[in-house]
Amino acid sequence: MCELGVNIDHVATVRQARRTYEPDPVWAATVAQLAGAEIITVHLREDRRHIQDRDVWLLRESVQVRLNLEMAATDEMVAIACRLRPEMVTLVPEGRQEITTEGGLDVVAERARLKTVVAKLSEAGIRVSLFVDPDLKQIEAAAEVGATVCEVHTGPYAHAFWTHGRRADHPETRAAIAAVRQAGEAIRAAGMQFNAGHALNYANVAPIAALPGIAELHIGHAIISRALFVGLEQAVREMKALIADAAQRNG
Repeated sequence: MCELGVNIDHVATVRQARRTYEPDPVWAATVAQLAGAEIITVHLREDRRHIQDRDVWLLRESVQVRLNLEMAATDEMVAIACRLRPEMVTLVPEGRQEITTEGGLDVVAERARLKTVVAKLSEAGIRVSLFVDPDLKQIEAAAEVGATVCEVHTGPYAHAFWTHGRRADHPETRAAIAAVRQAGEAIRAAGMQFNAGHALNYANVAPIAALPGIAELHIGHAIISRALFVGLEQAVREMKALIADAAQRNG
């Protein structure tokens, strides 16, 4: 069964807009767990635009499910992760001017650096995931640098779904789904775990959740957005139900 990682970054975004103490992402993690989230995901950015150092340490102490730390492959972040020891680190590209992560890591170009980073994190007992585009060369390189997990960037699929009438049967949307499926097959053939995420929401999640062998979906913005109207617990439960239904119908 595909598991759900709830990204709580944007709870912290609201807090940081006023530089105050609420809403607290640590509280959000508790609610998400009670609603059935199997993983809590946070991205500690270099510019600390939302999640703060205080948050990750409190989450490490309080989270009762798996903690996934998204981060850039910098010396500062590697040092933090090795002290924090989350269950998993997901290495992502990071740009100061971007609103959100805009694409996958260029593992091919950064092979030497990432091999060193993956080795350090692995030595600390942390599973390492690389956030990659659905590109077979990048997946091959991810296996070569020692990653145990690849999270496939689903942004291109989500864009195609939105652009072409919110229909999964449009040729370009089908092609985008096929690219994620093929990436997943390559990831699993290389002995890595197949995860996916980015821009997934309540309308477009089903075709990705239905892909064979997918282990985890990491979703944040859509869940936090829906929580404004129905509450976080209900928002998480609704997403889990959609994922479970898609997996069952295509299992």
